[in-house]
Amino acid sequence: STPNSGTTSTLRRVPLNQLPPEAKTTLGLIQRGGPFPYPQKDGTVFGNFERRLPVAASGYYREYTVPTHVARNRGARRIIASQQRQYYYTGDHYATFALIQLPVSPKRSPKR
Repeated sequence: STPNSGTTSTLRRVPLNQLPPEAKTTLGLIQRGGPFPYPQKDGTVFGNFERRLPVAASGYYREYTVPTHVARNRGARRIIASQQRQYYYTGDHYATFALIQLPVSPKRSPKR
């Protein structure tokens, strides 16, 4: 089911190029389907229990690790991907989220 879109408009938006470089790498992995650095955790369902993202059916969101080089574990950074290919970044282990603004790819002109 599609989420209640009311809360998307209240989320901060952040351009992809303003996130840590590891976030861009993780997003590329998500879009390609992996492989992921934490295969036991990356791609698992994100429950959204605190309802900081738009409310949606269970399974609508998946979470992925954004590596933190100084962390001894997975660290606090994640990208949450929705079924509608919207991506959310959290640098503080789900306390806050920002909707990632992807660069607009130029339209390709048809070949003649």
